[in-house]
Amino acid sequence: MMELLWLLLPVAAAFGWYAAKRSNKRMEASAKDQTPAYFRGLNYLLNEQPDKAIDVFVQMLEVDSETVETHLALGNLFRRRGEVDRAIRIHQNLIARPTLNRDQRAQALLELGQDYMRAGLFDRAESLFGELGEMNLYQEQALASLLIIYQQEKEWKNCLKVVRKLEKLTGKSRRIERAHFYCELAEEAKSSNDQREVTALLKKAQGSDSECVRASILQGEIEAANGAYKMAINAFKSVEWQDPAYVNEIMLPLVECYLQQDKRKELIVYLRQLFKRHQSIEPALTLSRFIQEDEGEEAAAGFITEYLNQQPNLEGLDRLIALRLGSVKDKASDTLPILQQLVRKLLQSRPIYRCSRCGFTAKTLHWQCPGCKSWSSIRPNTSLDNSRN
Repeated sequence: MMELLWLLLPVAAAFGWYAAKRSNKRMEASAKDQTPAYFRGLNYLLNEQPDKAIDVFVQMLEVDSETVETHLALGNLFRRRGEVDRAIRIHQNLIARPTLNRDQRAQALLELGQDYMRAGLFDRAESLFGELGEMNLYQEQALASLLIIYQQEKEWKNCLKVVRKLEKLTGKSRRIERAHFYCELAEEAKSSNDQREVTALLKKAQGSDSECVRASILQGEIEAANGAYKMAINAFKSVEWQDPAYVNEIMLPLVECYLQQDKRKELIVYLRQLFKRHQSIEPALTLSRFIQEDEGEEAAAGFITEYLNQQPNLEGLDRLIALRLGSVKDKASDTLPILQQLVRKLLQSRPIYRCSRCGFTAKTLHWQCPGCKSWSSIRPNTSLDNSRN
């Protein structure tokens, strides 16, 4: 309550400054009319009744070209403090004044729409942003806010419409968002077993963004489920050139597709090539298992040891310990299980994914960051240091 008191006291003082700017004649009339209300507002403040004080001060402040910004700033301040109800009251009072010009009304509508969004009243906010679109004022801000609303409500078709308008209005490409919206629609079609629609939507996603990893992974999963393993392999392989950071995500289904075709040797050749190009952990671990099957544990351990010398990695260390557990017979055999437990605890506590923009961490892959709401920013986390961003 004291914080609000200190917030409103400067506002109350602003009325005195405002009256001083008027002409002497008008100032005298204004002071005569407003002095009782002014002291009544101060009395509400001192008696810790801020809502009544706000009503008094807002009514006292005549709305004209010099005071609109004061109303807007005060409402914006309340919204940023989380006091959305007070912000809504101020902006609603402002819009109700007939003295506003067209631009001022549009600005007040935008602020009120932001208030409604913050309060979770999306229908009301959507209506106000739509009105701004009809007025051809503050269109970019209104469309950006509409995009946030439609994403929260998972209205992906509306998201696509808004994105196209934003691209036309600003001249800036939003290909990444567009591709993800098509992928979201493809996910919905997939759950409805509409294979033709899924294929069409994924083509649109790839047409929007040729580097869309998500579309390739979805395409691979669908082809594999239909037994089209060769096409699935091609889809999974495209992830490597789209974004090598996501190679780990396609390793298991890719291996399964090769094995379903009895192409084990061809798979090993590809894994060696992939490992040579990127030194990623999942290709290394997968390759070590085939080396163990073909050449024995010692060869597999040697491969992992060489890898760890170049790329220190907890998953690789865990794999090496597992390989050594069966062969070591000296005192080290007593400490290796303890070391393995420690490494696995570290692996369990370490976030698997991290947002490259805001640092949000997660155990599962999100295509849209729950923290900053950006798309394709969450990536596999290979850092040894849990706190590193």
